[in-house]
Amino acid sequence: MDLAHQRSFAVISHVDHGKSTLSDRLLQLTGTVSERDMREQFLDRMDLERERGITIKAAAVRMEYTTAGGALYQLNLIDTPGHVDFGYEVSRSLAACEGVLLLVDAAQGIQAQTLTNLYLAVDAGLAIIPVLNKIDLPAAQPDVYGEEIASLVGCGVDDVFRISAKTGQGVAELLEAIVERIPQPTGDPGAPLRALVFDSIYDSFRGVIASIRIVDGGIEARQPIHFMIAGEDVDADEIGVMTPDARPVKTLATGEVGYVIAGIKDVNRVKVGDTVTSGTSPAENALPGYREPKPMVFAGIYPINGDDFPLLRDALDRLKLNDAALVYEPESSGALGFGFRCGFLGLLHMEIVQERLEREFDLELIVSAPSVGYEVALSDNTRRLVRNPSELPDRAQVEDIYEPYVSVTVVTPSTYTGTVMQLCQERRGELKDMHYLSPERVEIRYHMPLGEIIFDFFDQLKSGTKGFASLDYEPVGQNASDLVRVDVLLNGQPVDAFSTIVHKDKAYNYGKAMTERLRKLIPRQMFDVPIQAAIGSRVIARETVKAKRKDVLAKCYGGDVSRKRKLLERQKEGKRRMKQIGAVEVPQSAFIEALRVEVDGSRP
Repeated sequence: MDLAHQRSFAVISHVDHGKSTLSDRLLQLTGTVSERDMREQFLDRMDLERERGITIKAAAVRMEYTTAGGALYQLNLIDTPGHVDFGYEVSRSLAACEGVLLLVDAAQGIQAQTLTNLYLAVDAGLAIIPVLNKIDLPAAQPDVYGEEIASLVGCGVDDVFRISAKTGQGVAELLEAIVERIPQPTGDPGAPLRALVFDSIYDSFRGVIASIRIVDGGIEARQPIHFMIAGEDVDADEIGVMTPDARPVKTLATGEVGYVIAGIKDVNRVKVGDTVTSGTSPAENALPGYREPKPMVFAGIYPINGDDFPLLRDALDRLKLNDAALVYEPESSGALGFGFRCGFLGLLHMEIVQERLEREFDLELIVSAPSVGYEVALSDNTRRLVRNPSELPDRAQVEDIYEPYVSVTVVTPSTYTGTVMQLCQERRGELKDMHYLSPERVEIRYHMPLGEIIFDFFDQLKSGTKGFASLDYEPVGQNASDLVRVDVLLNGQPVDAFSTIVHKDKAYNYGKAMTERLRKLIPRQMFDVPIQAAIGSRVIARETVKAKRKDVLAKCYGGDVSRKRKLLERQKEGKRRMKQIGAVEVPQSAFIEALRVEVDGSRP
C-alpha cells in the first residue's frame, strides 16, 4: 500500500485508563477480529497482564479501515507498556510511529506516567490526539479534565475527543481523526533498507521473533539481513504482519510494521532499538536512539529448598530468552545458601520475574531486600560497582560512594502539596520544579536517591494523598553521599542476608528496627543470643533473645541457700560454654518475614 494510505500510531496512558479496552474497540470496528474470537484485553497475551490489568510487552497489529469517504487505509497500532520500568521500550515504540493517542481517564485526569510518555512523544515530534475516556462513568468530569489536557497539549477544548472505549461511544469519530490528523510515513523507498526493532519475543520452536518498522527501503523473505548494533548476519527466513495473528508476506515496504524470523536462538542477539539493514547493500548509519538496558534494582533470589538451585538456574536461563533486560549471576550467602544476584529495570519488573518463576516453574523462593547499584571510588583511584552490600570494601579503602539519583515527577491534587513535599524531603529530595496543571492539580518534580524510593515510597505517597497522587521517575546520574553499611550480627557472627547500605542519618533507625524484629522472629535457644546492628566495629543497636531456662532448683525443697547458688552457678557456666560453641538456628520463615519488614518508611 502506498505511503499516503498508511498510518502508524501508539496509545499512551496511565495504568487502568482504558488503553487495552480502546484497542479492543478499534479491532472490532475495523473488523480485524471477529465477534466470535473477540475477548477482553485481546492484545495482552500473558496471564499476568490480564490479571494485573497492565501491559508488560509491546504488541503491534495491522488494521484495515475504510473511511466515510470510501478510502482504504492501513492502520498500524503499536500497544506500548505504560509503566516507568519499561520506559525505553516505550521510546522505541514511539520511534516506530508518526502519532499517538493521549488517553486520559475522565474521572482521574492526567497522571505522572502519562506526562512522561507525553514528553517522549513531543520530543519525538509526533502528532498528538488528546482523548478523554470513560465519559460514561458517574464520576467523570470531562469539562474539567478536557481543559486541563487542552492547556497541556496546546489545543482547543473542542479538539479533545470524548469517548467511552467500553461502550464504543465516540470511537468511530476517533478512527476518522487518526486518518486525518496523523501524518503518513516519511521514509525513502529507494534508499537502502533500514528497519527499527522495537520489540522481540522468543518462540521455543522458531527462535526470536523481532517486531520491526520499515523506515527506509524494503525487505523480502529469504534475503540476507544484518543487525547493525549486534553485528549479526542472518537470512530473513520469514517476514510477515500481525493481523493480529502472524500472517507471512513476501515483502514489507517503507512505512509498514511487521515481524522478521531469522532462526536466532538467543534473544540477546536481537536488541530492542537495533537497526536491520540489507546483508548485501547495507545502509551507512544505524537509526538513532539505541541504548543498552541498564538494571536499576538488584536483589538476591534463593530457593527455599537448596536442592532446587539447578532448577532455579534453568528457570532463569529460560526466562532470559523472553526478557533481555534481566541480568543475573550466581552468588552464595552463608544464611540463605546458593542463589543468584539479579538485576531488574525496577520494582515492577522484579515482581513480574519473581511471580513468573514461582508460577511457571513451580519454585518456592526467598527474595532478599532490593538494593541499588553503588559506584565506589577507592583510595587507589579505581572505581567498583557494588550491587550487593556484602561487596562493599572496608571503609578505610573507600574515598567516596556514589548512589544513583532519579528525577521524580508527582502529579497530585493541590490540597496534598504539603504532604508530598514533606515526604520527598524526608527521603533526601531536592525540589526542582513545581507547575500547576490546573487550579486543582499540581506537578511537582524532585531529584532524589533511587534507593529512597524503591521500597515503599509509592505506598507512602498513595497513603498520604488518599490514592490521588501518581508517580514517575527517570535516571539523572549519580551523586556522592554519606553512606554506610549496616551489618546484623547473631551471636557475634554477621548474617549477610540482613546487611544493607543506608544513609548515615538513617542507619540507627534501620538497625534498631531490624534487631527488634529479629528478636521476635528468632526462636529461643539454650543460651542467650545477642542480636546486634553494627557499622564496622561500632554497635549501634542491640537486642537479646533470652535463653530457655530449666528449673534446676526444683529439687531443692530446703536446705542452705548455698546449694541453690551452686546449682545456678553450674547452670550459668554451662550456658557460657554453650554460647561459645553453639550455632544459632534461624528458621527460613524468620528470613522471609524479616526481609519483608518496613523500617521507618525507608528500608525493609
